[in-house]
Amino acid sequence: MTSIITGDIVNSRNIPVKKWLPILKSILNSAGKTPKTWEVFRGDSFQIEVPILDALITCLTIKATIKTIEDLDVRMAIGIGNKTFDSENITESNGEAHINSGFAFDSLLKKQNLAIKSSWEDLDEELNIGLALGLLVMDNWTTNSAEYVKVSLENPTMTQKDISKLLGISQAGISKRKKRAGLDEILKLEKRYKKLINNKLK
Repeated sequence: MTSIITGDIVNSRNIPVKKWLPILKSILNSAGKTPKTWEVFRGDSFQIEVPILDALITCLTIKATIKTIEDLDVRMAIGIGNKTFDSENITESNGEAHINSGFAFDSLLKKQNLAIKSSWEDLDEELNIGLALGLLVMDNWTTNSAEYVKVSLENPTMTQKDISKLLGISQAGISKRKKRAGLDEILKLEKRYKKLINNKLK
């Protein structure tokens, strides 16, 4: 089984491509090579394959990174399932994970920017409720909050003191950003995601 993330950049037409495309590609590139593992298509859409347990943290990292740019956001859908056809181009591969990802992406509400679809209805129900609540905070991340979340997710062993040095702001400022970003609560949701997935995969 695998997970496929389908996404697109919200408001991309109003921001120069050179401001966001290189940083999007740098995150996608950390998961593997294009076009086998990831691909950007139709200008501002993308698809990436990651291990199931990494899917949500990957989405959180992508969202935080894109939101470090003023007025940008990203919509994403996680599809979980088997892959029945493995092409050299991810967008040409097929299977349950791809179908679920496409279905979840097409069904995203205009006000919901992240959803999940698998063959386990109870898992989908719980996680999509959690994501909807989490998005109340994540969709409102400022560029400063997003920058803090991005650095924290990419450097999980860093202390707040380390992050304050890296970003050149006080520890008190870092503490405020962490609270405003709701990162502790969001990471609890990510931990819950992994627990539910592991229980299903047993």
